[in-house]
Amino acid sequence: MPVHNSDLEEMFTTLADLLEIEGANQYRVRAYRNAARIVGGYPRRLADMVQQGEDLTAIQGVGKELAGKIEEAVRSGDMTALQKQREKLPSGLLQLLDLEGLGPKKVSALYRELGITGPEDLKEAAGEGRIRELKGFGKKTEEKILHELEQPAPHQERRFLLPRAEEVVGVLQDYLRQAPGLIKLEIAGSFRRRKETVGDLDILVQAEDNSRIMEHFVAFEDVSEVLMQGETRTSVVLRGGMQVDLRAVPGQSFGAALHYFTGSKAHNIAVRKMGQNLGYKINEYGIYQGEEQIAGSTESGVYQAVGLTYIEPELREDLGELEASANGTLPELVSAADIRGDLHVHSHYSDGAESLRDLALAAGARGYAYLAVTDHSQRLSVARGLGSERLLQQLEEIDKVNAQGEGATLLKGIEVDILPDGGLDLPEDVLRRLDLVVCAIHSGFNLSGQAQTERLLAALEHPCCSVLAHPTGRMLQSRSPYDADMERVIRRAAERGVILEINSQPDRLDLSDVHIRMAREAGARMVICTDAHNAAGLDLVRYGVDQARRGWLKKSDVANTLELAELRRLLSPSKYV
Repeated sequence: MPVHNSDLEEMFTTLADLLEIEGANQYRVRAYRNAARIVGGYPRRLADMVQQGEDLTAIQGVGKELAGKIEEAVRSGDMTALQKQREKLPSGLLQLLDLEGLGPKKVSALYRELGITGPEDLKEAAGEGRIRELKGFGKKTEEKILHELEQPAPHQERRFLLPRAEEVVGVLQDYLRQAPGLIKLEIAGSFRRRKETVGDLDILVQAEDNSRIMEHFVAFEDVSEVLMQGETRTSVVLRGGMQVDLRAVPGQSFGAALHYFTGSKAHNIAVRKMGQNLGYKINEYGIYQGEEQIAGSTESGVYQAVGLTYIEPELREDLGELEASANGTLPELVSAADIRGDLHVHSHYSDGAESLRDLALAAGARGYAYLAVTDHSQRLSVARGLGSERLLQQLEEIDKVNAQGEGATLLKGIEVDILPDGGLDLPEDVLRRLDLVVCAIHSGFNLSGQAQTERLLAALEHPCCSVLAHPTGRMLQSRSPYDADMERVIRRAAERGVILEINSQPDRLDLSDVHIRMAREAGARMVICTDAHNAAGLDLVRYGVDQARRGWLKKSDVANTLELAELRRLLSPSKYV
């Protein structure tokens, strides 16, 4: 049974949650949260490394104890430490974490002060007005909890973040390529369109013997249920709950099938209508004029048959891409190869794992010309945020690292908290000593829409504000965007020359593709950053690039495709004229 990096990440996150609910030492809790971040963002499968006998302690941030837990989890599918922690606390407490606004600290308070052990206890306490008496809750929080608990559970398709889907795809591709007679294999669906989350996986194959590859597929060790098995289609559910559909397609239809099963549905319908207007019939088997197939072996042929140039999968949402293809105005989308540096990265000065020198070397090894060190500011004490004195010490060390001339040039920055009134968390005279100031909201998510909008607009007016980070504050599958008029915020950012971040963390991907297009149309500049907390996190840039491509961005729309001298002029035009 394969254990994916995301499985390990979930185990360490759950262990940290349970320890925090119990009231364990915060350093211990933070250690497991860092472990979750390390394993979740590591570019190689840790299970493969364990099986090959590699030393896990060679990974930055992984000591002997953590390596032992990873090895145990890979070999047994669980961790003794996690099992023990589950036995110490009521199982219903983890269910409370699914409620918006309830993190481990608040669940701990509910458990320790009110004896709440699960959703039923919580509902009763909220109905009796006991929750509002606790520090950090209040009447509004209590009402929100009660409202959420009283809503019927919505029936929703289970969806997975892209890294989880990528892990499954990687292992499945390797496995299916071992099947005898395999000719071609492609992943379709929302995964190929690089949507933020993925439901079912659609895999297309061309094979010499369809039945043999279907038999090979259902024998995959991660299959927990076979929903159906046929000559040309088989559907299974994997251990983690993801459904995978495998379709065998003949070569003459492969392009048409890949187009059809990539979607989106709206895009396919629009293409089909174009074909009908030309007297063609278009389906997953090909394009037909009468009984004669005139296209279908390639996707390009499908588009060419209806008078279009090839349309990249990320654009296929029927949001103007067909018209742009027809009139020759499709953008040449930004690619990962265009990125020249990262403008939002954390070091060990706050909650990152790497030294400044190691960050410079890691960025240089990736071919980057520059990397901005943007540790948290003082208000975010849980992340060991920097006050003025420690920030100035860091600036001196950055100068020393740059003087060594190894790796990428380090830029001096900070991720400064936007205060509730829209001010920034550090004095202006200190901020003016930096190359860039990345502004972000990390608290006060529940302000009214008007208050949150004014807060953001005020921050954009600050003369030192260079970049607005993760602008909507959303966390995919766990926290909704805060209530703000993003159209006004984006328009003001464009007017002020503040760069809007596309945060590449897979659970953020903030801005959304819709807001990216809005920003592009408003004339705002954007930057694709990783918000990395270790060297491996720099590789997450590909998710931000995917998001930028879904938002129709070209290389020229993205600030960190610029060479260093050009970037400096953009960030500080008065200094570099």
